Amino acid sequence: MAKTEQTGDATPFLPDRLELGALREASSGCRGCLLYEPATQTVFGEGPERARLMLVGEMPGDREDREGHVFVGPAGRELDRALEAVGIDRGDTYVTNVVKHFKFEERGKRRIHQTPKRWEVRACIPWLRAELEVVEPEAIVLLGATAAKALLGPSFKLTEARGEPIESDLAPLVTATAHPSAILRMRDEGARRKAREALRGDLRLVAERLGRRVRSASSR
Repeated sequence: MAKTEQTGDATPFLPDRLELGALREASSGCRGCLLYEPATQTVFGEGPERARLMLVGEMPGDREDREGHVFVGPAGRELDRALEAVGIDRGDTYVTNVVKHFKFEERGKRRIHQTPKRWEVRACIPWLRAELEVVEPEAIVLLGATAAKALLGPSFKLTEARGEPIESDLAPLVTATAHPSAILRMRDEGARRKAREALRGDLRLVAERLGRRVRSASSR
């Protein structure tokens, strides 16, 4: 895998017709960066084309890369539990990643996650911007620092703005929280429990705000 900065991005691979089916099909042939070479496949976003809520993570993991679906591994199970706990139906939510290929380092038989470089994020982000244009979500939750910095700029600090509404033209409501995979890295059950509650708390606020938007619209 290349160690030096790459130029170019996914733009030449985007289809003329911006709809999710066409985007998904076109993304399977993307060569905008070199991450496609070792990866099994492109892992594109999934969910309704007019979902009110979009969740954006960093990139697919090992299981996602093998199965071709987003958030189906251990971090995905944490996310599913958190969504269920706050009353958000994942089936009504569009879930995607900034980077569409799994970046990893092989250690024996294991494939270890590696954080994508800034130019790899830059190369892949045309797909995410196209998804945003098609879905037009009312709310976006950025899961983790990579996703937040990709859309809000490199100066964004998750530790300072976590769970807070962020002024952005991306959607009426934008917020950021920790990536569910952070829970898996906790060393003891007490820390994991605390991290789960924090994630659920951030998602609960989003659910409540979306609920208020529905009630406000219906009262007009």
